[in-house]
Amino acid sequence: MALALRLQRLVQSGEVTDYADLARLGHVTRARVTQVMNLLNLAPDIQEELLFLPRTVKGRDPIRERHLRPIAAILDWRKQRRMWKQLLAAQQPANGG
Repeated sequence: MALALRLQRLVQSGEVTDYADLARLGHVTRARVTQVMNLLNLAPDIQEELLFLPRTVKGRDPIRERHLRPIAAILDWRKQRRMWKQLLAAQQPANGG
């Protein structure tokens, strides 16, 4: 999420011209830049929650960009929030010992 916001600032400030320019600078495909930038379609409260998730010290982040793609594809923020809650619930470890 932080990367999407940073890339958005680069485009808005004119430091880069477009997603293709971002892709060249980042040595990634335009498709990958688009995937990251689509996170900006998330409801503002979801974006904020993502930014304040606990830092992962070891291993992979439990919630990755690919998990968020179906949520970001929905433009209705209420539906996004329901999907986000379902994703968070699925990430919780099972209760008990």
